[in-house]
Amino acid sequence: QVQLVESGGGLVQPGGSLRLSCAVSRSGFSINAMGWYRQAPGKEREFVATITSGGGTKYADSVKGRFTISRDNAKNTVYLQMNSLKPEDTAVYYCNVVFAVIGTGWGQGTQVTVSS
Repeated sequence: QVQLVESGGGLVQPGGSLRLSCAVSRSGFSINAMGWYRQAPGKEREFVATITSGGGTKYADSVKGRFTISRDNAKNTVYLQMNSLKPEDTAVYYCNVVFAVIGTGWGQGTQVTVSS
């Protein structure tokens, strides 16, 4: 059974940084895109960033210039470096992985809270 295990969330002050990780375990399937979404209280889940198997990236306008997505294909892990965090970045962040054969998987979510 494929598992997506997230880590790195927490409480940070405005202007601070956090790094999220999502490791895909027990997967013998090829991975295409990997990405991150987030869901704030009372809002719908929204796209944050994605990275293709070839390293191409795309970001939501709200995080461009502040967040950086990267991946380690050897470790089946995707990262999200978040800098200059704002209170409006507070949300549960979900890892999203698109597999070549079995479809899309989601992580369990990790809470990011930006507050003074």
